[in-house]
Amino acid sequence: MEDVQAKRILCIEDDVDMLDLFRVLLTRHGYIVRGVTKGQEGLDVIRREKPDLVILDIMMPVMDGWQVYQQMKDDEATRNIPTIVVTAKSQLIDKVLGLEIAKVDDYIGKPFSPQELLDSITKVLKLKV
Repeated sequence: MEDVQAKRILCIEDDVDMLDLFRVLLTRHGYIVRGVTKGQEGLDVIRREKPDLVILDIMMPVMDGWQVYQQMKDDEATRNIPTIVVTAKSQLIDKVLGLEIAKVDDYIGKPFSPQELLDSITKVLKLKV
């Protein structure tokens, strides 16, 4: 099994209850988790700490997830950090736009099962090895 102890995941999510869920679930599975509630704060952490994976909500005030993602991709230092979008925008068109147009690494609609998130993380991190 892959050593997840070294894998650092940054969760950018404005819903603190969802952020707590991410922390509990992912920490329990051996990941090092950092959570922030604002897009700009998340972007600052990404640039400073270069996490192994970003879990990103789309619908956030001030700086939304797409703005964060675009700035990540525009920066040579952060463009290769894998990103999983986890959002309430879960219609097929939203998923197609995320995966095919924006080229996020995975796109999960809320609500989701814990196993769905864990499977996505495993898949995305294996692709980036």
